[in-house]
Amino acid sequence: MKKSLLALAALSTFAGVAHAQSNVTLYGIVDEGLVYTNNVATSSGHSSLTQLASGNESGSRWGLTGAEDLGGGLKAIFKLENGFNANNGTLGQGGREFGRQAWVGLNSGFGTLTLGRQYNAVQDYLAPLDVASVLTQFATHPYDNDNLNNTFRTDNSVKYATPLIAGFQAEALYAFSNSTNFANNRAYSVGATYSMGPMALGAGYARAQNPGANGGALVGNVATAASTGTSSPYGSSFGTRVDQWGIGGTYAFGPATVGLLYTGSLFTNATNKLILGGAAGSLHFNNYEASLRYQLAPALVLALGETYTTLHEAGNSGHYLQTSAGADYNLSKRTDVYLNAFYQKTSSNLVANIDAAGGAASGTSQVAATVGIRHKF
Repeated sequence: MKKSLLALAALSTFAGVAHAQSNVTLYGIVDEGLVYTNNVATSSGHSSLTQLASGNESGSRWGLTGAEDLGGGLKAIFKLENGFNANNGTLGQGGREFGRQAWVGLNSGFGTLTLGRQYNAVQDYLAPLDVASVLTQFATHPYDNDNLNNTFRTDNSVKYATPLIAGFQAEALYAFSNSTNFANNRAYSVGATYSMGPMALGAGYARAQNPGANGGALVGNVATAASTGTSSPYGSSFGTRVDQWGIGGTYAFGPATVGLLYTGSLFTNATNKLILGGAAGSLHFNNYEASLRYQLAPALVLALGETYTTLHEAGNSGHYLQTSAGADYNLSKRTDVYLNAFYQKTSSNLVANIDAAGGAASGTSQVAATVGIRHKF
């Protein structure tokens, strides 16, 4: 009898250990390439620039992600993701140890709740529809005004995502200011996605209130100012409010996938002007993108994107037109090489500036090209 009781106790203990199963995964990406940009503005005029650049197709990173089974369909989950520059080994995202993502939460049949430094709904649901998700980051819309290239992440945030039901999912995020002035530097977003068969749709909206205050929710990887006297809307001040929104979709026809995407952004009372000869004021962008992706062979994908962007600033207006094209070839399941080219033309009152390339142009046109290799582990 005693032996039976001991055996039963041992089995119970084993079951308890098995019940609380957990796993941790180490993963990462190293992406390096050569980038050529013509017509880069200098103090004495302009010049071309050839450089080695990290994180072109995907930001170079390493991370830890894991889950623990808590029973009853409930899991504890976490992700810590570091961004780095493979050129010199330095930390990305302003020197943060886990600047790309850092969150912990719970997942169950009722959805997922996470807390920490995270992506908002616009990034989660619209970035995968952007042609830049297939091409390199240089296909990003001017100055990454819609944040699809992750110019900033959202700190101090709580996010809830519904379970995936018949291809549909929605999420909401709120970021605290972490200060006694509750309204300063807080942020929120909402969005939804639907994916079924050959079709994928997404929509999202995000707002940040007084994002430059308190050093809280929106302190992130800020874009640098251009040398021509114009500067990014993410420069020394975001303005008193940032609104970003969009809707889009893709549809697959055999090996071809076509995409349409609209995004917009409003930087209220921004202090950095973009229109030459104008005055600083609120910046309102509208981005209209059409794209084509073609699986030419099992290992080879071709992509083409055309983006037209309008800008309204302090009673003035201008536009950007950018063509992005490229190819990606898989050498294996984990290693691929890419070749991309870009051309941007602007109205006469703006300077061209292919985002994340060599820097602002000295005039209204600019060309950039990149060739590189990406390895995933």
